[in-house]
Amino acid sequence: MATPGGRSEPPQLPEYSCSYVVSRPVYTELALQQQQERRLQERKTLRERLVKSCSCSRKRALGVLKILLPILDWLPKYRVKEWLLSDIISGVSTGLVGTLQGMAYALLASVPVGYGLYSAFFPILTYFIFGTSRHISVGPFPVVSLMVGSVVLSMAPDERFLVSDSNGTALNATVVDTTARDAERVLIASTLTLLVGIIQLIFGALQIGFIVRYLADPLIGGFTTAAAFQVLVSQLKIVLNVSTKNYNGVLSIIYTLIEIFQNIGETNLADFIAALLTIIVCMAVKELNDRFKHKIPIPIPIEVIVTIVATGISYGADLEKKYNAGIVKSIPRGFLPPTLPPVSLFSDMLAASFSIAVVAYAIAVSVGKVYATKHDYTIDGNQEFIAFGISNIFSGFFSCFVATTALSRTAVQESTGGKTQVAGIISAGIVMVAIVALGKLLEPLQKSVLAAVVIANLKGMFMQVCDVPRLWRQNKTDSVIWVFTCVMSIILGLDLGLLAGLIFGLLTVVLRVQFPSWNSLGSITSTDIYKSTKIYKNIVEPEGVKILRFSSPIFYGNVDGFKKCIKSTVGFDAIRVYNKRLKALRRIQKLIKKGQLRATKNGVISDAGSTNNAFEPDEDIEEPEELDIPTKEIEIRVDWNSELPVKVNVPKVPIHSLVLDCGAISFLDVVGVKSLRMVVKEFQRIDVNVYFALLQDHVIEKMERCGFFDDNIRKDTFFLTVHDAILYLQNQVKSRESQDSLLETINLIQDCKDPLELMEKELADEELDVQDEAMRRLAS
Repeated sequence: MATPGGRSEPPQLPEYSCSYVVSRPVYTELALQQQQERRLQERKTLRERLVKSCSCSRKRALGVLKILLPILDWLPKYRVKEWLLSDIISGVSTGLVGTLQGMAYALLASVPVGYGLYSAFFPILTYFIFGTSRHISVGPFPVVSLMVGSVVLSMAPDERFLVSDSNGTALNATVVDTTARDAERVLIASTLTLLVGIIQLIFGALQIGFIVRYLADPLIGGFTTAAAFQVLVSQLKIVLNVSTKNYNGVLSIIYTLIEIFQNIGETNLADFIAALLTIIVCMAVKELNDRFKHKIPIPIPIEVIVTIVATGISYGADLEKKYNAGIVKSIPRGFLPPTLPPVSLFSDMLAASFSIAVVAYAIAVSVGKVYATKHDYTIDGNQEFIAFGISNIFSGFFSCFVATTALSRTAVQESTGGKTQVAGIISAGIVMVAIVALGKLLEPLQKSVLAAVVIANLKGMFMQVCDVPRLWRQNKTDSVIWVFTCVMSIILGLDLGLLAGLIFGLLTVVLRVQFPSWNSLGSITSTDIYKSTKIYKNIVEPEGVKILRFSSPIFYGNVDGFKKCIKSTVGFDAIRVYNKRLKALRRIQKLIKKGQLRATKNGVISDAGSTNNAFEPDEDIEEPEELDIPTKEIEIRVDWNSELPVKVNVPKVPIHSLVLDCGAISFLDVVGVKSLRMVVKEFQRIDVNVYFALLQDHVIEKMERCGFFDDNIRKDTFFLTVHDAILYLQNQVKSRESQDSLLETINLIQDCKDPLELMEKELADEELDVQDEAMRRLAS
């Protein structure tokens, strides 16, 4: 209901009237283990495990075969009548888009555009057999193609292929031998593809599919955005048709931009206008496809339409001769025979191949998981490594560059009704037809049009910048990872930038574990619910007890932080308290020897009229730790919370127990167990007991193996819940108070010279109290 001021009242939360009552004993871990019999853990010997793993049966062999060849699982279940027509339509649409994208992404890989057609065809043939995703369209991807291109340019720059001009009119007249250069670059790209495939196959065989988990979404977002920027810059010189050097490595993108703007006066207007129109038309139609995707049965293949139109205009207007436009010129019309790439080049590209292998795999699995979830099936991460490894090894023999998947092609394949990889095979057939039949027809196509198609497909990557404000609101660390990875990938290059982002992301995890959150807990009155005293109001802390929840494993990297959390919770340093007490006891012992103090069973008493020379100031506020001082010196009974007969700054200890909520402690290492044991010992020396709650069974077993328990640290200090520990402590306090009152009465009786006289006096006092009560009743 709206108020006069214009504000609406907050919605009423539902009231839960149900409640529950549980009556059970207070459980320690020791009591539970004695009451509940634990299951015997059967441990097999190495020989038994080997025998079981090596044993074979028909069913098991068939299962392994289906894992290695997923096509045997889904192809027999193929619904020909329901799926074939959809797969044909999807395959034709995807094949047309894949043909054009393969040519366009070849520019990023720095190889002739015709080899992009090979890269769009051969990887599909093997992924069809070994892959587990039914919807992804396998082939080139701009980020991976650009990473391949950076390796190609670094190993085969233009400077290596300079030859003297055939005219010979000047000594310095040199030109680039493009034929030799392109052949060398194709050889390097195919060799890199083979090496990437080998690495992916090894990763899959070793079951290292989990490696993609370390490539977090913010890291991938920042990396792909930086890659999109790199792609944009690399295509600018093709769009403008200006000549620049091929820079590679740190700050290469900056050097490229500087040289582009220095030579911008040489821009070819025919190429620039064609590219600009292509970008505008492609982006506009893609926006319409996205906005009306529910009404349009098949997305408009605008790239294909633009390419056909641009090729016709270029051929009809003869743009190459009249305006010196850059055209494709030659596309191979057939397949090259398979050749073994030179493995001697592996050592020069090994480092880059690891990053390319992981990035290509991560992109493919990320896209595959999206569509697997949408269509209710699962993909096997390790098998995907094997599938792409075999595909890239196979493609490497046919002069291809590294394949993964492309978001736009996959979206076309899925949105046009593709059900299985049969659509992928059909799209591969379309690419094959294009290679054989259409090669000659596409030769007049301008390179700037292909570059514009690449740029138009970068919109989705650039739109990821809008994720940064949202990430900042949700998790500032993730937003910093995004920005750091993006900036480093732009400055250092894609391979080093990815490595820097990965290291930075892991460092943030280490820091978050090293400096975890912790809370001092209190209870909601009359419940067994314990919450943070800093977050909630009306939270009651048990008297004389502090409860600490530490939300992290305890290991060598954060033991110091764990100790600081304990100090902040209890409000004192146990080591300093112990050292100060030892110092006070030494001075008290000296005064006792001098006769200035007298030790009794009730404490230390100062003799009247004696001069206490020990009342000097305590100047040393902080003292070194003295852990090895024998505790036998502590033989005098001293009330440390009252005023001491010597001037020593002994910190007050307002608690008698510390309870550690260990529910968030998932593991302990040897250093963590040792530090935890030291903490217990330190508190025990100052008469503060430490109790544990919610420890997991495997953590307790770890503590047992590391020798945590002894006569002073027993399992009966480990409780199932925090509430069990608190109830136990409250019961202990009540029991101690009743014992103290009984001992006080006994001491009074012993100190009195005539116990009977004392008892008679108490009886007389009771009779007077009874008489007074009777008089008050009569008066009322």
